[in-house]
Amino acid sequence: MDKLKREDLYSLEKYSEIRSEFRKGVIAHKKVRLVHVGPNVTIHFEDQLVMQYQIQEMLRAERIFEGEAIQEELDAYNPLIPDGSNWKATLMIEFDDEDERRRQLAQLKGLEAATWVRVGTQDKVHPIANEDLERETEEKTSSVHFLRFELTPEMVAQAKGGVPIGVGIDHPKYEHEIVAVSEPVRTSLVNDLD
Repeated sequence: MDKLKREDLYSLEKYSEIRSEFRKGVIAHKKVRLVHVGPNVTIHFEDQLVMQYQIQEMLRAERIFEGEAIQEELDAYNPLIPDGSNWKATLMIEFDDEDERRRQLAQLKGLEAATWVRVGTQDKVHPIANEDLERETEEKTSSVHFLRFELTPEMVAQAKGGVPIGVGIDHPKYEHEIVAVSEPVRTSLVNDLD
């Protein structure tokens, strides 16, 4: 999947004109890139369109129009676009109650490393997590983690061939598995692969 370049972005004026329709399309697109793993973890699989939306929103909110500042946004978000042999995702641990969230984040240290994807009957693929910065302390884990799942050529071929794609977490305090994501999600994920 290609990385975004400045010419892929809308000017602030043009984005203002199309924002409502563009946003509707992105929201619909994101729904088929979202996997709930149990009641408290959501994995958002990222791609070029989602990152374009994030950048456009940042440029709009910050009124960024200088070339150097636009490039900084591209440099920040482009690493979250899949490279053709991997899936990139944002994992979110979600508890509505603040006290409960604090207790759970203390117990769920290492959850990001216990997360996995599986293509067909291949081995589980655990992610390379948080390449941008450390998101865990001695006391707790973060509620947000960035993941990269590297796939073998055989896994890519099998995924493109139609086998189920599973997602799960094998953490002592949080064990949940989706044997096969829905067909719309599977199709969307396969589109990330070369």
